[in-house]
Amino acid sequence: MFHLAQFGVLSALAAALTSVLSALFLLALTRQLWSLRWSLTRDKESSLPLPKGSMGWPLVGETFHWLFQGSNFHISRRERHGNVFKTHLLGKPVIRVTGAENIRKILLGEHSLVCTQWPQSTRIILGPNTLVNSIGDLHKKKRKILAKVFSRGALESYLPRLQDVVKSEIAKWCSEPGAIDVYSAARSLTFRIAVRVLLGLQLEEERIVYLAQIFEQLMNNLFSLPIDAPLSGLRKGIKAREILHANMEKIIEEKMERPQAEEEYYDAFDYMLSSAKEHGHELTIQELKETAVELIFAAHSTTASASTSLVLQLLRHPAVVEKARVELEAEGLGYDSHSNHSPTGVTTGREEDAADTEITCLLNGGCHNHQNHSDGFPQPQSHMPPLTLDKLSQLRYVDCVVKEVLRFLPPVSGGYRTALQTFELDGYQIPKGWSVMYSIRDTHETAAVFQSPELFDPDRFGSEREEGRSARFSYVPFGGGVRSCVGKELAQIILKTLAVELIGTCKWTLATENFPKMQTVPIVHPVNGLHVHFKYNYSL
Repeated sequence: MFHLAQFGVLSALAAALTSVLSALFLLALTRQLWSLRWSLTRDKESSLPLPKGSMGWPLVGETFHWLFQGSNFHISRRERHGNVFKTHLLGKPVIRVTGAENIRKILLGEHSLVCTQWPQSTRIILGPNTLVNSIGDLHKKKRKILAKVFSRGALESYLPRLQDVVKSEIAKWCSEPGAIDVYSAARSLTFRIAVRVLLGLQLEEERIVYLAQIFEQLMNNLFSLPIDAPLSGLRKGIKAREILHANMEKIIEEKMERPQAEEEYYDAFDYMLSSAKEHGHELTIQELKETAVELIFAAHSTTASASTSLVLQLLRHPAVVEKARVELEAEGLGYDSHSNHSPTGVTTGREEDAADTEITCLLNGGCHNHQNHSDGFPQPQSHMPPLTLDKLSQLRYVDCVVKEVLRFLPPVSGGYRTALQTFELDGYQIPKGWSVMYSIRDTHETAAVFQSPELFDPDRFGSEREEGRSARFSYVPFGGGVRSCVGKELAQIILKTLAVELIGTCKWTLATENFPKMQTVPIVHPVNGLHVHFKYNYSL
């Protein structure tokens, strides 16, 4: 009986082992068949091989590796396979490309070699009438209409309200007794800029918070598997879009019915409607709803990412902050240039009272009466005077800081395209119909034009070195060619304004023992947030 029991146990173990081996064999076989399936799609008329790389597992490819490994995913595969390698992400075969010359060929090949190709989930959620989803003549027409939204005249008109929003948000940071999660705060800042400055909407605080939460739901599911099923990321993103569209429709209709008075604020919608009429195109409500969400999308997440990276680098590099502060003083934007504090730099009790009033003033949206007649002591807003585009352009070092932030931690890792015809890169064929993703981050990290690219060094963009001058396709934080980011000037103005207000008025300390690790998918952001204490710097 004992031997029979042993035999039974061994038989069960053998059966289990056979089942495991069979399952492993089937998994290996399906993976090989999946790889073969894509190998057969190579262009037979081209003698060039497909790029090296792995297509991962059936259907999901290497999507989960990409999501969990972040930048290490591309770094490890680039080191293994070179600057051009194949993979399978978000339901599509993808060829990942690094290097200035390779990127140059892709960006200048728009409409001939390649066309824009965002992931299917992104295209579905944002909608068919958006700039990112349009191609050919439709893209050119939409870009012409939006060009007026981001013209110099328009940007100059946005700047006062933009600066007010920045002042107000920084006042909240400085009034908070605890630490601020900068990434969360930056998302709030850029959402408010999009709503107030671009869309010109004066909404109640409760409404802004609600719409911001819905927009976060949309953004969190923008890059998801294209599977429209209950509880799927795609379904959640579509639901968020519909809620935003429903809210935008009523606002847009009211805006279009209301005549524009000369003294009213002229926002992006006004410029867009005017530009559309000039080009003989009448925008539908659906186009306007989708464009409204796209404008928030363009001004929100990537700029919030860059704003967070800006604060992170200012924390890491106090010498950079001091050099920028000296420049602000030289341009009449330092605290000493506009404050009423004592010559010794010691903050008096009365100044503390004024500072408290300043914070309260900003939290309530700004105080336009600068004199408190009850005690005769001025009750200032933030001491920073109104900025202009000309004044911002004079801040050369601040400009270098912003450029280096965008080089060191570009918010978006790359851009998607689809091959319109088979072409060659680095000795490999890029088959017609395949997705191509050019890498911004990898190119910035490996470009030969940058000295010690692993170091954060704003002086590389200064007049003495000018490393950026020969870096047309080595430095591409906003893409390039006809698909370069149409709102890149606005993004840089937001970052410069934030830098000026922070450096000129605040001091800050990291609230955690260590700096956070940075996650790069879908955009660069700190893992578990960047927690910082802010306070107004009443005595420099």
